[in-house]
Amino acid sequence: MAEHLQGLLSSSMEKIRDLVDVNAIIGDPITSPDGTIIIPVSKVTFGFVSGGSDIPAKAPKDVFAGGAGAGVTIKPQAFIVVQKDGDVKLLEIGGENSFIDGLITGVPDLINKVKEVFGKIKDKDDEE
Repeated sequence: MAEHLQGLLSSSMEKIRDLVDVNAIIGDPITSPDGTIIIPVSKVTFGFVSGGSDIPAKAPKDVFAGGAGAGVTIKPQAFIVVQKDGDVKLLEIGGENSFIDGLITGVPDLINKVKEVFGKIKDKDDEE
């Protein structure tokens, strides 16, 4: 029975390896027309079950029954965004706090942009 079960497990794991590779987790980079590179990041989960047993038979032959099953889920989680100027950001998808997290991480950029605008206005007023 052990050799039958081992063969069942080996072939099942081989098929799972074919399904799940590194490109399922970190996707191929996508380059936008402005030069920004977007890299998708996914969460991959899988479950696996197998079992088997020797079946009693009246004839002296090996009778084995077994089965295996697997399930794979691939769920997009985030995007790594590499901008032309080298700035790198992680944009998360979904979740309860992702909007708030996005606001919090975006505040420093917003403050810098507001300072730039007011600095330009002040410089313009000083020139006049």
